[in-house]
Amino acid sequence: MSISLRNVRKDYDQQTKVLENVSAEVQTGEFFVIVGPSGCGKSTLLRMIAGLTPITDGEVRINDQVVNELPPKARKLTMVFQNYALYPFLSVWDNVAFGLKARKLSQSDVQQRVEHALKMVNLTDFSKRKPRELSGGQRQRVALARAVASDAEICLMDEPLSNLDAQLRIKMRQEIYQLQRKLGLTLIYVTHDQVEAMTMADHIMVLNDQHVQQIGTPSEIYQNPENEFVAQFFGTPQINILSAKRSAKNHHLLTIGSNDLQLALDEEVPRDQLRVGVRPDEMTVSSAASSVDANAVVKNTEFLGNETIVYATPK
Repeated sequence: MSISLRNVRKDYDQQTKVLENVSAEVQTGEFFVIVGPSGCGKSTLLRMIAGLTPITDGEVRINDQVVNELPPKARKLTMVFQNYALYPFLSVWDNVAFGLKARKLSQSDVQQRVEHALKMVNLTDFSKRKPRELSGGQRQRVALARAVASDAEICLMDEPLSNLDAQLRIKMRQEIYQLQRKLGLTLIYVTHDQVEAMTMADHIMVLNDQHVQQIGTPSEIYQNPENEFVAQFFGTPQINILSAKRSAKNHHLLTIGSNDLQLALDEEVPRDQLRVGVRPDEMTVSSAASSVDANAVVKNTEFLGNETIVYATPK
């Protein structure tokens, strides 16, 4: 099922504007990631798609039907929350079955769906346990199983891995991606983690300062950022942003930082003053014959096993 956002706006009052003119197209079966810094409106946008938060202006369409006024249960989607939202007094099996029973499905249908969902997330042997007896990763899998059992074609996930440790996040990332591909879900995934966005998404929406900064594939976002914010948000270590100026005599020549760092371009530089972004992995470090010949000074290094990060400042 496809989802369309058209000029969506959210204001809590005249002084508190959260989102402005948000538009996007999410195709059927797509893994669509919404990413941005804390407080940029990612979760609010997800809640508006789910129908949990009213829209100030604009349209949300599911399969080309406007759903602005539809209650959450009528939108035929499921949601996985950051805090898992499990009932502590119910077993794993009953947590997964709870929503199905509320919809008054037959006992045989509930049984079949729950068993299938638990098998999908490798929790069949844990079906009788309570949430307190599970690890963080296992609780997250219960929340995923609940989403799978609902049989909804759209799944919304709000930072589902933020409470897990680094190694478990990597493992769960792979499991969520594989599950989405296996079920053919249209999945909208909210995160502030650029690594999650880059490794999982078909398309990424970058939010900041109430507006969409860019929508594109991970490759497009990384290699052709629309603006300085997007360039700095993606990439570890962070991109170098340096002041530069155009040569007065040669409009194909850029002087970056100090006068020692020059760059000749195939096309003319459009203005006298600008800022240039250079990815760390596109730079090389070599020792100068003397301090006079050096154009930068090394301030610190970090050895990470497969790579070494060098911090330097222009001389």
